[in-house]
Amino acid sequence: MKEDIPALSLHFFTQTLEIAPGAKRLFSFLKDTDEIPQNDPKVKSHAVKVFKMTCESAIQLREKGEVASGSTLKYLASAHLHKGIVGSHFEVVKEALLRTVEKGVGEKWCEDMKGAWSEAYDQLAAAIQAEMNKEAAEIQS
Repeated sequence: MKEDIPALSLHFFTQTLEIAPGAKRLFSFLKDTDEIPQNDPKVKSHAVKVFKMTCESAIQLREKGEVASGSTLKYLASAHLHKGIVGSHFEVVKEALLRTVEKGVGEKWCEDMKGAWSEAYDQLAAAIQAEMNKEAAEIQS
């Protein structure tokens, strides 16, 4: 998949918006368009950043037994909290991720691989959501 990160990243982002078209309102660079501008540098940049972070979290989980931590996790939580991201949004992104990885690995795709990517994503999403909850509690205090 490393060889095709830009295309897979855009596929990942496009899949997310196909599953949940209303999510376009969460992205400032998509608010004024009815379609996903495939060549927009902001779209490409964001797509690559999100896809790479998710892939890196899967690698970290395999190597260290944990996903993103520290300042990266706090940044992700804060960004998601302030954008109004909720639990159901994470499920949409998970489905888009699994579709993208399946496309990226082709014939190598199997239930074990699906399970591993699901586990990695679930742990990343849980870590982000736990940190979001902490920040929300601090704001309310």
